Amino acid sequence: MPSASRRSPSQFVLLGLAYAAVGFFILFPIAWIFLMSLKTFGDIIAYPPRFLFTPTLENYAEVLLGTPAERAAGQAPDFLRYLGNSLIISGGAVLLSTLIGIPAAFALARSRFRGAGNIRFTFLSFRFAPELSIILPLYLIYTQIGLYDSYPGMILVHQLITLPLIILITTGFFRDIPPEIEEAAALDGAGIWSMLARVIVPIAMPGIASAMIIAFIFSWNNLIFGLVLAGGATRPVTMGILQAMTFDQIRWGLMAASAMVAAVPGMLVAVWVQKHITRGLTLGAVK
Repeated sequence: MPSASRRSPSQFVLLGLAYAAVGFFILFPIAWIFLMSLKTFGDIIAYPPRFLFTPTLENYAEVLLGTPAERAAGQAPDFLRYLGNSLIISGGAVLLSTLIGIPAAFALARSRFRGAGNIRFTFLSFRFAPELSIILPLYLIYTQIGLYDSYPGMILVHQLITLPLIILITTGFFRDIPPEIEEAAALDGAGIWSMLARVIVPIAMPGIASAMIIAFIFSWNNLIFGLVLAGGATRPVTMGILQAMTFDQIRWGLMAASAMVAAVPGMLVAVWVQKHITRGLTLGAVK
């Protein structure tokens, strides 16, 4: 592939067109949902589609402030409660997976026994298995032991999403750390846990942060666990979006506004952790 300094003007134009096409392919659905969230029901169902319309914030007002009846009664909207539930469930699941997954990933990265590959494949298989194949047994177990519609139960079941991702991603970063660093720490008298917490984890923090972002997003977007294992107390935001579907119609504007609001926490987490990733890479380069 020719270097940037040797590319001809036509190659730059083709490359720019390729980037624009990929960007349009990725961003067009998001832009379409955003425009839909600003339309009235008549503008949404209009054919041909209306690109010029009078925007309204009524859909966002109903999502964030509640229906007119809820506003009159002074009740909090249900969607904000669903948003808080997802923050508790996804955040708790990622934190628990990080505490468990980092030692497991470090052990797998430094393991030399024959079954290490099988263990890694087992964790990977958790992502292969369809959730529908285990959701019914989980429902029966949860109702028997009292974990149905509870935060601990939802955080535990989300380990099937977050824990394999944390282990698989961070294992690769731990492998890239030279073993000589661990040997030097051992010579200084550091134990295995002290070495892991004070030496290995700070070096691998960019990779750990990346794994946490990906695990959080996958957990946040999960629907099937909330659909079957959550009730009124722990219903996540993905279930809140479905509240726009009634027995006689689909309120597309309300669903689009709910989807846009639900996407904000994930984007904020990505932006916040991205700053720490960049900082970690910079500190590593200076060191």
